[in-house]
Amino acid sequence: MMAAPTSQLVSDGPCESVRARRARRFIVGIAAVAALGGALFGYDTGVISGALPFMEGHFGLTSLGEGIITSALLIGAAFGSLIGGRMSDALGRRNSLLWAGAVFIGGALAVALAPDVPFMTVARFVLGLAVGSASVITPLYLSEIAPPHIRGRLVSFNSLMIVSGQLLAYLINAFLAQWGAWRWMLGLAALPAVALFAGLFFLPDTPRWYISKGRQDDAARVLRRTLPAEDVPAELARIDHAHSLEADARSGGWQKLRTPWVRRLLLVGIGLAAVQQITGVNAVVYFAPKILASTGLGTGASITATIAIGVISVLATALGMSLIDRVGRRPLLLTGLAGMTVSLALLGAAFQLPHSPAVSILVLGLMVLYMAFMQGTLNTGVWLLLAEMFPLRVRGLAMGAAVFMMWLVNFAVALAFPLLLDAVGAGTTFWLFGVMCVLSLVFCKRYAPETKGLALEDLEHELRRAAETAPATN
Repeated sequence: MMAAPTSQLVSDGPCESVRARRARRFIVGIAAVAALGGALFGYDTGVISGALPFMEGHFGLTSLGEGIITSALLIGAAFGSLIGGRMSDALGRRNSLLWAGAVFIGGALAVALAPDVPFMTVARFVLGLAVGSASVITPLYLSEIAPPHIRGRLVSFNSLMIVSGQLLAYLINAFLAQWGAWRWMLGLAALPAVALFAGLFFLPDTPRWYISKGRQDDAARVLRRTLPAEDVPAELARIDHAHSLEADARSGGWQKLRTPWVRRLLLVGIGLAAVQQITGVNAVVYFAPKILASTGLGTGASITATIAIGVISVLATALGMSLIDRVGRRPLLLTGLAGMTVSLALLGAAFQLPHSPAVSILVLGLMVLYMAFMQGTLNTGVWLLLAEMFPLRVRGLAMGAAVFMMWLVNFAVALAFPLLLDAVGAGTTFWLFGVMCVLSLVFCKRYAPETKGLALEDLEHELRRAAETAPATN
């Protein structure tokens, strides 16, 4: 095993070198442009919460119709994650994000102009292809271009951009709600999509993808912009060594997943992806105004109140980013799931109280508490683990498969949630999510890996050793 580079990319002291400052600016620029994909992910998933009450009247939607329009984007995202994972391995991380940016632009305009429910459903499915692709490619891109000591923060920046996109959607929803301008709510997503598409022309691909395609010179050129010069040869050798160890399995991507230790990691990754969704986060993201309206709050007030959920999501994610490279991935997951369980139990109990303004405030406060635990721990940790835990030879494909499962579960929750509200009520529905949190806590305690502080190639070695010695998951 080759020694990890010990030089630090970023120095905060007065003697910081010009090279280090340039490297930092380069990485910050990459993160800012690439994470626009995360912002679009957040905006396009969050904006429906404010548009849906007006679409309900415009199109005459039933609870099933609400679920179909909401979940059409999610089933598109499920297939988009598979497309994005496969495409990122074949065409590169940057070129695949370019494709996603173009689809974001067209999809945003299509949903804004939709004349009827069938057109809206198809348009949101197409937009979902971009959302799903970006959900795989963006963290993958950031994880592969970041030095180990800041990888957690850089990849988690994507999570921050997702919740920032959702907050932006809530703010725009609240502003436009006074005119019922739901088409503008949906169509404004085209603006950051154009910024993403244009900015990507100035970015390189990742060193790891270049080496996987035999382009060592291109890989070295990128590494010289992110690492001290003395560390570049060792890092090139490390990546090339990790790739050459698996040169006998370069064809037949799906067959590579049959390797026992890789298959075990994939099952754990799929489990983590499911955990992120079955615990209820997107029921709150998509339907917060509907939930609050069920306590007696008016439509306009319910849409405005969701801003509190967006604000706490951003603050909690920023806190999670600051902790994840110090505390580690597993402790954050376990702490967050415990807090989410308590929050959901209390939230379910709050719905047993008679409707009143005080109960509406209590429900909003408990939803905010739940989202604080969720966004600061589980959401941040799962996206980072999925970007880190798979070996280079199948990283895009395996992450795509895991995120495909994430979006399928997301789809099922979004489709079922309005029906559950009608059938058993909000209290019982949130208690069911609480039970899912308990089961998820057991799963994460047993199977979630710790990836803090290791280079991706060293991490691959450690996870392979751990997977080969652990009991089977199936």
